[in-house]
Amino acid sequence: MTQSRLLRSSVAGLVGLAALGSGLVMAGPAQAEAPARAAACKTIKITGGKVAVRMPDRGDTVADSNDRVTRYVYRGDKLRSCVIAIGRGQTYTKCGRTGYDWYIVRGGQVPLTCAKRV
Repeated sequence: MTQSRLLRSSVAGLVGLAALGSGLVMAGPAQAEAPARAAACKTIKITGGKVAVRMPDRGDTVADSNDRVTRYVYRGDKLRSCVIAIGRGQTYTKCGRTGYDWYIVRGGQVPLTCAKRV
């Protein structure tokens, strides 16, 4: 009797491992997508002297020059940006150039004219 009980528990354990193994195989492609999304992110380097990181007002997707400043970044700082906010119609003049678009970074948005991709 103990041998059959041992055999049943071994088979049950193998079935559990097989289910776990198939779950790991299923998780593989989902984990492979994460590095692909991370590859879309770019490192940007601040080229302006002292640049404000601005948070857009409620309901807005793109910052403007009058939005509140959350922090400052300085020349040479490197930030990570995965998205660019397209600000059609809203022009700004920052760092000696006129632009429309903003890099979205942690804490807000940085003018595209004050940074370059590294």
